[in-house]
Amino acid sequence: MLVGAGKTWLGMAHVALLAGVLTGCSEAAEGDDSKASAHPSGTVETTGADDPAVTSGGTIGAAGSACELPVTFDIAKSWKAEAVEAPLSQGPVSLACEIDAKPAGNIGFLRVWAGKSGDADTRTVLEAFIAAEDGVTKEKYSTFTAGGVSGVEVEYLYSSELLGETKKESAFAVTTADGPVVVHLGGLDTEEHEEMLPAYELARRTLRTA
Repeated sequence: MLVGAGKTWLGMAHVALLAGVLTGCSEAAEGDDSKASAHPSGTVETTGADDPAVTSGGTIGAAGSACELPVTFDIAKSWKAEAVEAPLSQGPVSLACEIDAKPAGNIGFLRVWAGKSGDADTRTVLEAFIAAEDGVTKEKYSTFTAGGVSGVEVEYLYSSELLGETKKESAFAVTTADGPVVVHLGGLDTEEHEEMLPAYELARRTLRTA
């Protein structure tokens, strides 16, 4: 689970987002109420195809950008990136950057988590990140390559006791000389998540080590 104030903070964020929906910001998608146990799939090589539906709004990660990270990638047009210095951690990584979708018309964040350098492989890091989040089921792992960088991706269902619903979430991870990086896409509900997937795929497709 999240360390320190992280879980409470993220829970409050979910409540705030739900309040936005109730005032007309978005319609909640019908959730999947499945409570089945997780059955991770075998790893499959994948590469992200270009998506003409999303336009780049610039690159983050390099020195002088909104978030300085061990990697660089493009963010979707109108999404707003902001560095995070709060002591929030999940598994082996800590929150380093939040990229807000609200300026682009969606409710959710692309969050970047970074860890310290070590010997852990990418899949181990990503599995530990997911294991630290309560309510996860039906994980499906795969591998990808982008710009010579190899990584691991996971898609899964997250059941929120606070909101009383189940929704899709996604994350990918890479390891660098400066430590592992996990990029996670949540969203208020499954509908919001799927609408934001092109921005997530843009980040994965343009990922480079800094």
